[in-house]
Amino acid sequence: MVVFWRAYKSNIQVNMRKLLVELLVLVFCIGALWLLMSKINWMSVFRVEKATQNTEVKIGEMFWNMMKSSEKEINTPAILLPLDSILDQICSKNKIDRATIKFHLLHKEDINAFSLPDNHLVVFSGLVNECENESELAGVLCHELAHLQKKHIMNKLVKEFGLSILISASAGNGSSGTIREALKQLSSSAYDRKLESEADMTAVEYLMNAEIDPEPFANFLYRLSDKDKNLPTQLQWISNHPDSKDRAGKIIKSFRNRKIIKTPILGESNWKLLKKHLSDME
Repeated sequence: MVVFWRAYKSNIQVNMRKLLVELLVLVFCIGALWLLMSKINWMSVFRVEKATQNTEVKIGEMFWNMMKSSEKEINTPAILLPLDSILDQICSKNKIDRATIKFHLLHKEDINAFSLPDNHLVVFSGLVNECENESELAGVLCHELAHLQKKHIMNKLVKEFGLSILISASAGNGSSGTIREALKQLSSSAYDRKLESEADMTAVEYLMNAEIDPEPFANFLYRLSDKDKNLPTQLQWISNHPDSKDRAGKIIKSFRNRKIIKTPILGESNWKLLKKHLSDME
């Protein structure tokens, strides 16, 4: 009986070791397979990434051509150079390739700014006029840059219209109505709350890296949210970005206990001169 029990016990131990070895081999194989799969760029395999990139370039060009055909773009050096200085500082300090950002300033009294596919950043002169200082404007620019860098624009368009429709439109097979509706979606409607919050928090990081005080950005949101009821048609940027007071509070909270370095880019005198050049165009 004792001999039988020892044999039985020994057999169990052998089977357990065998099972453990098989389990370890299975885990190893799964891990190796996962590692191999993770090394494969599936977007490239299915050419989705390339198709999306090509579509983004073409859609961005179509959007901008449609806009500039009906709006007046400002090309005055005395106005553009100071704005470029702010944008250059933000991009340089945040390792964003400034050469890829296509900045456009439109002569339009609406208080609005938005991003288009292929790194087009559009700002209305009305928004610049509404900003009380360069830091407020920098905050808006950082918010829109965040949308660009985080790929929010194409994500929104694909969600709203579908990639196949966008590819067809970019190839000239879609209707102009589809392009106009897509442009309207970007220029006059908000992203979802999660993306807006991500753009806000990213903007704060951009500002602090560029040694620009983020508090004026929060103040801008808060101040304009009070004006929204009085300027329902002109105050598009705040209308398109709801919960502005709540967002302002979250922005303040995000840097409350952090050291802020403030280095003016234009300075007060050059900011006032920029505003004067803009007002002279009215």
